[in-house]
Amino acid sequence: MATTSIAEIVLAGPRGFCAGVERAIDIVELALSVCTPPVYVRREIVHNRHVVEDLRAKGAVFVDELAEVPDDTTVIFSAHGIAPEVRAEARRRGLRVIDATCPLVTKVHLEAIRYARENYSIILIGHQDHDEVIGTVGEAPDRMFVIDSVEEVEKLEVPEPAKIAYLTQTTLSVDDTRDVIEALRRKFPAIVGPSRDDICYATQNRQAAVKTIAADADVVLVIGAANSSNANRLVEVARNNGTRAYLIADVSDIRSEWLEGVHRVGITAGASTPEGLVSETVEALRGRGVPVREVHVVEEDVRFALPQELERIARERGLTLPARETMRRSI
Repeated sequence: MATTSIAEIVLAGPRGFCAGVERAIDIVELALSVCTPPVYVRREIVHNRHVVEDLRAKGAVFVDELAEVPDDTTVIFSAHGIAPEVRAEARRRGLRVIDATCPLVTKVHLEAIRYARENYSIILIGHQDHDEVIGTVGEAPDRMFVIDSVEEVEKLEVPEPAKIAYLTQTTLSVDDTRDVIEALRRKFPAIVGPSRDDICYATQNRQAAVKTIAADADVVLVIGAANSSNANRLVEVARNNGTRAYLIADVSDIRSEWLEGVHRVGITAGASTPEGLVSETVEALRGRGVPVREVHVVEEDVRFALPQELERIARERGLTLPARETMRRSI
């Protein structure tokens, strides 16, 4: 797909896998190495079909609901988190649970539980049908109100305006969330929130990076799944900075008309996107002699520990978990 008009490709850094996604994929791969098969995974472990298909090829069995998982087997919960009722069902049925929920999502769940115990009405800024929001709402369904825009703030009614708190989905746009929080504070002066906004470090870093390359590019390509919230937000951030931007699942989605007259292409990837898809896209676009420049706004060194359940399973079977540093993925 070499295009002669392209003079430079600008890569955003950071991009692609975050620590929570790395951890979730590691959990599935390690579970496949130490657990008695089959190993089930409830929902997509992360929102990327390339990742899911790679893990399925290695033996993971993906299901939509626990009803599809046989009793007394192993099930992994996805990085997006789950409602308490799902966890309770797993206990009732004797399932062996390995929880791959991102620790930053767990933090939001714990805040929801705390606010509910203190009898707050809880405003959750997020998308109603996203797996992360569904799981968070499950912690306090009678006290939670989900909104995703300033317009919805104006229509919002709560039982006690003096007893109200807010939380946020971790993968939303920093700018959009800031606007909603400001609108909430104007309407409900007594509102309280977490010590810092719940948007995760990776979301913020990737949005900062895409703003930087958008200022220097004629078009931005965001590689990510259509159901990936953070990838969709990267498209919005680029467009809000005045640059054309498109979401692609992989290089096959690129349309030639997007690149007509384009001299500089910006490329980034959502937090669930394998770096291999970025490399394929760059190689398809660059042609002979087209330089690639990487723009780093921050270096990331975050790493999350594995769940202790994996260690327990390995010990019971007389096995040792392989070091995560030695793991290699084909995706």
